[in-house]
Amino acid sequence: MQSPALDVLPELPIGEGGPIFKEPWQAQAFALVLKLHEQGLFTWQEWAEQLGKAISAARAQGDPDIGDTYYNHWLAALEEITTGKGLVTTDLLASRKHQVQQEHQRLHGHDH
Repeated sequence: MQSPALDVLPELPIGEGGPIFKEPWQAQAFALVLKLHEQGLFTWQEWAEQLGKAISAARAQGDPDIGDTYYNHWLAALEEITTGKGLVTTDLLASRKHQVQQEHQRLHGHDH
């Protein structure tokens, strides 16, 4: 399968070598979206539209839009598209998020 066109994604932090990630989880979230797309679970256009909606919603709620929250919008869009398409239930997603937060707190000694 051909790589999706990254230039259709709103505000993707990109450099010479491709997308820029500041944290490992950002690269993991990016890879998950690519994998789900490759499996035909949504089109790249659907993804771009969902990401755009997540960014717009964050701005409407006061996101200062200085570039450091981009992958938070990516996660919000991923949650929305996967629950909207019935790929995961909201209960399962909430449970998994709670597990990840607890693990992060255990490893780092604080809550983020």
